[in-house]
Amino acid sequence: MQQIYPGPAQLDDDALIEAYAYPDSGGRPYVRANMVTSLDGAAQGPDGRSGTLSSPADKRVFAMLRGLADVILVGAATARVEKYGPAETKRAHAARRAGLGQRPAPPIAVVSRRLDLDPDGPLFDPGGERTIVLTTATAPPDRREALAEKADVLVAGEGSVDLRLALDKLAGRGLHRVLCEGGPHLLGEIVVDGLLDDLCLTFSPLLRGGDAPRALNSPPAPPRRMRLAHVLEEEGTLLTRWLREAAAVPPSPTDEED
Repeated sequence: MQQIYPGPAQLDDDALIEAYAYPDSGGRPYVRANMVTSLDGAAQGPDGRSGTLSSPADKRVFAMLRGLADVILVGAATARVEKYGPAETKRAHAARRAGLGQRPAPPIAVVSRRLDLDPDGPLFDPGGERTIVLTTATAPPDRREALAEKADVLVAGEGSVDLRLALDKLAGRGLHRVLCEGGPHLLGEIVVDGLLDDLCLTFSPLLRGGDAPRALNSPPAPPRRMRLAHVLEEEGTLLTRWLREAAAVPPSPTDEED
């Protein structure tokens, strides 16, 4: 894989890990999102799944980002559509994870207000890391009870999931390096709440067309400036990493007049 920005370089696996290493966050949750889109901004392929937009380069970085994370955060709808099961990490990451005090693989943390999840589905396979479910105090009690037999159910909020509180609960378990894999609604909430630190955005060399959702779906919010950290390329796939700037972008005079 070649680096285009900030300077030309060929990256082997070790250099790739260094390019995506989590910074020291001082113990607070550090939230990274990883998304893939077509060139025209679609976040899903024709079958409604993001996986059909992926490429070998994107899959390689996807697996590596999971290997770096303490926990994988995902919305319930995405977990259902993409058929999530427990995460696995490559053997090459095992020694590094052990040295950092991480679990052999990151658990999946699913955000679900209504708990519309199948306790017998692949997400709750007992063979992997125990799944975490982040929900609300008003979630149906019978579903909470059923899921609690298969997962760690954490209440974070009353009528809706308070993402800041949810992240604090994960951090209380030592899960500080957060990897959000979407979907667009969950990522939109994270951005609106000012919780996103790091965006890994892959541009697949495809044109999708249609009315597929974008990578981020949220109510209107002040623009938030991101700083470009790097651009990588392999066989036409562009892999970018963007870091959070401290302040939101102020509205332009034209916006104020409107």
